[in-house]
Amino acid sequence: MRSDFHLPREFAAIDLGSNSFHMIIARIVSGSIQILSRIKRRVRLAEGLDENNVLSQEAIARGVDCLGLFAQRLKGFSADNVKVVGTYTLRSAVNNQDFLDQAKSVFPFPIEIITGEEEAKLIYSGVSHTQPEKGRKFVVDIGGGSTEMTIGDGFIPLRAESRHMGCVSYAIRFFPDGKLDKDRFDQAYNSALKTIEDLAEEYKTLGWKHVLGSSGTIKTVSKVLIANGYRDGIITETRLERVIERCLKFNNLNQIELKGLLEERADVLVPGLAILLALFHTFNIHSMRYSDGALREGVMYGLENQFQVNDIRQRTAEALAEQFNIDLIQAKKVKETAIILFDQIKVWYNKKQIAELRSILGWASLLHEAGISINHNYFHRHSAYIVANSDLPGFDVEQKNLLATLIRYHQKSFKTTDIRKLNRFQHQDVLVLLRVFRLAVILNRSRQATPSPEHLRLNVVDNVWNLSFEPDFLAQNPLLLSDLEEEQILLSKIELILSIQK
Repeated sequence: MRSDFHLPREFAAIDLGSNSFHMIIARIVSGSIQILSRIKRRVRLAEGLDENNVLSQEAIARGVDCLGLFAQRLKGFSADNVKVVGTYTLRSAVNNQDFLDQAKSVFPFPIEIITGEEEAKLIYSGVSHTQPEKGRKFVVDIGGGSTEMTIGDGFIPLRAESRHMGCVSYAIRFFPDGKLDKDRFDQAYNSALKTIEDLAEEYKTLGWKHVLGSSGTIKTVSKVLIANGYRDGIITETRLERVIERCLKFNNLNQIELKGLLEERADVLVPGLAILLALFHTFNIHSMRYSDGALREGVMYGLENQFQVNDIRQRTAEALAEQFNIDLIQAKKVKETAIILFDQIKVWYNKKQIAELRSILGWASLLHEAGISINHNYFHRHSAYIVANSDLPGFDVEQKNLLATLIRYHQKSFKTTDIRKLNRFQHQDVLVLLRVFRLAVILNRSRQATPSPEHLRLNVVDNVWNLSFEPDFLAQNPLLLSDLEEEQILLSKIELILSIQK
């Protein structure tokens, strides 16, 4: 690891979008990026762009006022540590120099207006650096003025494209004064189809394993789905059409009311839905997951070239382990035992998630002692708090919640009702994973003095777990036997059975 990773360095990444301006303040800690603050302001720059691509003075003033606010937070920053990019509206405006000139009066940092292709690649980078998916990805971002579509492998974009269709620009074009009906929606949808139809063959030929969407429209749709009973938040064509159907019952964009829909997003939701449906149909997308990493994260990670690793979670977890001075030898022992036990389990409810659960178990083993640096008493609570409240690039929300749950209840008593419901993971699978993890910790509680059994066997039949060792192993390790018997008692209180072959 490079020594300069240990030097304190704060930097800022700013995205001047067509709908909102975003700023992230971060620093490098133990080789990983730690977010210090996020600021978002709704500027609606695209609303000020007329048919001749002239940006109104009112829109310019809104943008400059926002940059003045950002400048207050950036006092003391050098220009080398601040990266600012302008996107669709600013690159389209024929008078964008007026914006840049007025911005200089309040904002002392350079602003780079990037091309659509550059924007698409940065969005792809932001998603790739913050989400766990491996393999070829199709990344979509519906912004206020444009939509970016990128296919890539790992951190490398293979095909990146930006097209003039956004939720704000389509609201102005197809839904004047917020008027809403099926014909207007169809016009917006058909326009989006025509705008991207030439990309269909090439993109489908390249193919992908995962589809991820970022920014406001896709975030809003995912939240609406969750609030209306689709707990995983995954966007499918059927679910998307149901949301559209409910929206079309209203006569005006501003009247739309849905569970999970923020009032400030109501007037741009339907235009965004028209674009999203066209994307699903053009590229035959089966499902899409929301990514909270996007353009500003791509800009941020571009400020430091040392962050590209094969597994982002590895970088994240190792940085956290270093930050909290975790005993890596002990963590490795716990992980090895946990994996030995895990691989003997055959009772998973969702077999498609076995590899993911196995991976989460490994990260829990690495991070479960983070809280010891705060206080040894109830360190499992401190460790869980650290994990739950840290920014963990590479872990999605559900993985992060599962990780914190395993760590929180890996020792002492617990109730099955304590295990919070996770949207993507089955409750009974989480319970099985927790039981495996608790046993792995118990079997290594004596730390370096812990002997490793030659024959560690776990047989699970219904609710009964049978744990066995080679002959006389437990007789020679009475402290371990005592710990296992205590676990028996704790589990029996919640009607879980652990049988120990002595």
